[in-house]
Amino acid sequence: MSDKDGEAKPPPPGFEISKSRGPFTTRNGPVYRAIETGDIRSGLWVLDRHCNSMGFMHGGMVSAFADGALAWAVWHATHRMSVTLKLTTSYYDTIRPGDWLEAHPRVVSVDDGVVHVEAEMLVGGEKLAARADATFRALRRTSK
Repeated sequence: MSDKDGEAKPPPPGFEISKSRGPFTTRNGPVYRAIETGDIRSGLWVLDRHCNSMGFMHGGMVSAFADGALAWAVWHATHRMSVTLKLTTSYYDTIRPGDWLEAHPRVVSVDDGVVHVEAEMLVGGEKLAARADATFRALRRTSK
C-alpha cells in the first residue's frame, strides 16, 4: 500500500529495503528482502506506477520482480553475480495496487555455473498470483 505521496509504506516485519539495488530496481521498486539468515524471500508493495491501464500489476513488472528475486536466490547459492539466460512467468491471478507481493524462490540445481531456480509469487503471503522459473549463468566476478 502507498501513502498519499505514492511512496511505499514500510515493509512487513522481517523485511528491509534491498541494499543491492541497481538503477532499474531503484526506479521501479522499492524491493525488500527478508532479513532472517537463510530466508531468501523478496517483497514489493504494488504501487500505481507498477500497474497497467486496467488497474492491476503489469505483467512485465511481475516478470521484472521475479527476475530480481530469482537472481537474489542465485546469489545466495553461489555468492556470485549472475545473468538471466531464460525466464518464464506464468500468471494465475491479478495483483492490485496496495497488495504486498512476495516471491518465495527455491534453487533447483547448480551445475558448472548454471543455476536453475523457481519461485511462487504470493499476494499477502498466501494467495498464488504467479510462478516463475529461470536459468542463470553465475559470473566469475563476485561483486563490485
